[in-house]
Amino acid sequence: MLSLHTPPTRTVEVTQQVIMGGGRPVVLLAGPCAIESEGLALRTAEAIAAIARELGIPYVFKSSFDKANRTAVDSFRGPGLEEGLRILQKVKDEVGVPVISDVHTEAQIAPAAEVVDILQVPAFLCRQTDFVVAVAKSGRVVNIKKGQFLAPWDAQNVLAKATSTGNHRVTLTERGVSFGYNNLVSDMRSLPILRELGYPVVFDCTHSVQLPGGLGGKSGGQRRFVPYLTRAAVAAGVDALFMEVHPEPDTALSDGPNMVPLAELKGLLMEVRAIEEALAG
Repeated sequence: MLSLHTPPTRTVEVTQQVIMGGGRPVVLLAGPCAIESEGLALRTAEAIAAIARELGIPYVFKSSFDKANRTAVDSFRGPGLEEGLRILQKVKDEVGVPVISDVHTEAQIAPAAEVVDILQVPAFLCRQTDFVVAVAKSGRVVNIKKGQFLAPWDAQNVLAKATSTGNHRVTLTERGVSFGYNNLVSDMRSLPILRELGYPVVFDCTHSVQLPGGLGGKSGGQRRFVPYLTRAAVAAGVDALFMEVHPEPDTALSDGPNMVPLAELKGLLMEVRAIEEALAG
């Protein structure tokens, strides 16, 4: 008999207010791709937090202090470790929300873990055994981006590396799989397959519409498809949504073509809540 529901996963507590998995409401991880300035980070975090509170959605602010995997050598990468962590700490203090950011080297892990609530393993690094183990040993919640080159069942090996440390506060993110050149495709079958591994699953709504290297010296994106994939992922039964959001994506310094305009976020999240309520009914 076909079921509309996948089995519940273990729960992963970020804070007392933000818990992923176990059949709990979908959590939102959202913010600008990279930290462009303190002011932009604070304004965006405050605006998204207000929307999330109104709709009853647990929220984690997302932004990167260093985007080490940019297309070109002269692409904007962010303010760097020290300044970026200072800004993320200020977001935590002033907005009152937990934060997630990615780390790219083992040297970044310890200082980042002092501030960041969820350490993210970038998709391109998810196969690097020593790195994944080092991130998990931090004791923080670890969000592993499944590489664009991996089948969903291959994620069990990545998961085993992280949990071999004794840290089971781990989540897995689907962000699409390479489909030919400069293109990604999201296979919704991947979401229940990942969830069967027993850990919360995150769907990356915005990187899934990225066109890697699609503009030559930088990546392109198909922002208009974000709502369709988001609705499909929530209906498929994910535990969290990863979504890059910017007040003016067309002027953003990183990943603008696939980011959600802040002005359109509330409408999209209202659809998310409606789908959740329909599934619960």
